[in-house]
Amino acid sequence: MTTKKMAIIATKGALDMAYPPLILASTAAALDWEVQVFFTFYGLALLRKDISDIRISPLANPAMPMPMPMPVTLRMMPGMEAMATSMMKAKMKKKGVATLEELRSLCLEADVKFIACQMTVDLFDYSKSDFIDGIEFGGAATFLQFAGETDVSLFI
Repeated sequence: MTTKKMAIIATKGALDMAYPPLILASTAAALDWEVQVFFTFYGLALLRKDISDIRISPLANPAMPMPMPMPVTLRMMPGMEAMATSMMKAKMKKKGVATLEELRSLCLEADVKFIACQMTVDLFDYSKSDFIDGIEFGGAATFLQFAGETDVSLFI
């Protein structure tokens, strides 16, 4: 039996969009799949050493459950993003959801290959020292070489 392979492209750096690629990658790795995640544009932020500033916006998430009905004009008020982020993190902690740092570590321990898009690193003037250890830097061709042979390819 051949090993299944999964390729994920992570393009978003918001709190709610950070979880899907990491959960799917760690789950597939736990099922003994070979997994690579290509982090590009805003998704690249998920590989930074310090991700404590990753937030969720109540404004751009119309399906986001709010504790009370809230008009859009209130959702764009100063401080609402910080409040929504704090509320979401508290709810996740209460429900026992792993942190982004924990999921990242779990993926790396399970041999998920993280590739930081070199073009995006250059575009946003990042330094390789801004990122966690254990990742690779490469371009689209590096990732596509693997993705072209996968059973599952996801764009998140």
